[in-house]
Amino acid sequence: MLKRHGYAQVEGFGAVYADPKATRAALDANGLAMPTGHFSIDLLENEPQKVLDIAGTLGMKAIFCPHLAPDLRPADREGWLAFGERLERAHATYSRAGYVFGWHNHDFEFKALADGSLPQDAIFAAAPSIAWEADIAWIIRAGADPVQWIENHSDRIVAVHVKDIARPGENANEDGWADVGHGTVDWKGLMGTLRETPAQYFIMEHDNPSDDERFARRSIATVKSY
Repeated sequence: MLKRHGYAQVEGFGAVYADPKATRAALDANGLAMPTGHFSIDLLENEPQKVLDIAGTLGMKAIFCPHLAPDLRPADREGWLAFGERLERAHATYSRAGYVFGWHNHDFEFKALADGSLPQDAIFAAAPSIAWEADIAWIIRAGADPVQWIENHSDRIVAVHVKDIARPGENANEDGWADVGHGTVDWKGLMGTLRETPAQYFIMEHDNPSDDERFARRSIATVKSY
């Protein structure tokens, strides 16, 4: 279905790593590549060879740490600096193996701590080498300015999650998300800004689509029109 709608690449995550060889065979059979993938901080730190084996089998170029569970999130800037140092150490491991390594954000990194600082600033300060997979819609949901963040950290941006936010009161059954180009995010303007960065991968995303094919079809059509 993805190939039929014009996709050439997909991004990997945990559920498709159970049998990497079978996943690779399915990708190859449909003319798709998987240049990027998400791996948990636990796996990245504790089973690096497993990560490398999966990434190698699937032909990845970039590895991203995608999330930090609520019960693991630091409560202060010092804690977030320490987390950034962990990402910097992971970068050393995976960059030595030839991969781009970076962080993928949600909204919690842009919510002020008690001292007024932001977790995302602390992460970047403590991890000067890591790349960034910028999830624009989460930045907006956090109340931050995506253009400012893109411009301030443009040199880090290797990948972008292209996701849209439904109008207030709409798409409650889809957790308030929308197909790209059918919500409130100014993707036409943002794509112009993002084209000034090193971003190579633009990943259409919807956290809870009620119709996978509708989302895939409409989203890629939107982005191709820009």
